[in-house]
Amino acid sequence: MEGGGVQYNPRTVEEVFRDFKSRRAGIVKALTTDVAEFYHLCDPEKENLCLYGFPNERWEVNLPAEEVPPELPEPALGINFARDGMQEKDWLSLVAVHSDAWLLAVAFYFGARFGFDKADRKKLFNMINDLPSIFEVVTGACKKQSKEKSTVSNHSSSKSKSNPKRVMEPQGKFSKGLQQKDEDEAEDEDEEGVEEEDEEHGDALCGACGENYGQDEFWICCDICEKWFHGKCVKITPARAEHIKQYKCPACSNKRLRV
Repeated sequence: MEGGGVQYNPRTVEEVFRDFKSRRAGIVKALTTDVAEFYHLCDPEKENLCLYGFPNERWEVNLPAEEVPPELPEPALGINFARDGMQEKDWLSLVAVHSDAWLLAVAFYFGARFGFDKADRKKLFNMINDLPSIFEVVTGACKKQSKEKSTVSNHSSSKSKSNPKRVMEPQGKFSKGLQQKDEDEAEDEDEEGVEEEDEEHGDALCGACGENYGQDEFWICCDICEKWFHGKCVKITPARAEHIKQYKCPACSNKRLRV
């Protein structure tokens, strides 16, 4: 089942990996930035529902394909039935685990269909394995160290009363929250500071897409859950960040008490 009814058949290792990353990005959005909408769509009163990720980085909650066997492996069936029977975070983690398994199944389905040999399969798996799993992104299991470092950065940036939020500019610098250095000191210490912050944030992962931190990208940290996000993933520009006193990511903004 593919979005828009378009048949999509990646044939090379690179194409399959690109397909994997795009489907993964869509599912990560459903379980993080779009979690309120995803939760609402998974009504236990409805029929068996599945979570699909598509090559255009979109996600969809829908009924499974009717044909047997289907064109592609199908995701876990009936994810909506367990929604109200467990804690939300546990339910999301369970959906994440099954989504990881589905993505691997789809990737190696393409590999088998187009005759990948042992070397191609190994290359594909290694490329996939270099990315954090959806489960790791959703639960934050891969962010423990970076979260601790972010907390240390928060203590430093909180010294500035004017703006407690944390952001990372494309050059790898905090745009606010650090005391202004003398021009002479800044010139002498600039190179050393970049190296230290690169080391500090090099293992940071975006809470939306799960990708690594890059020097050429603008990042912002949620003051509630302390997860880092690409500005483009949460639609925050450096200019807009200047006017935000306390930043809340989409998941924290949409979070509400549930009985």
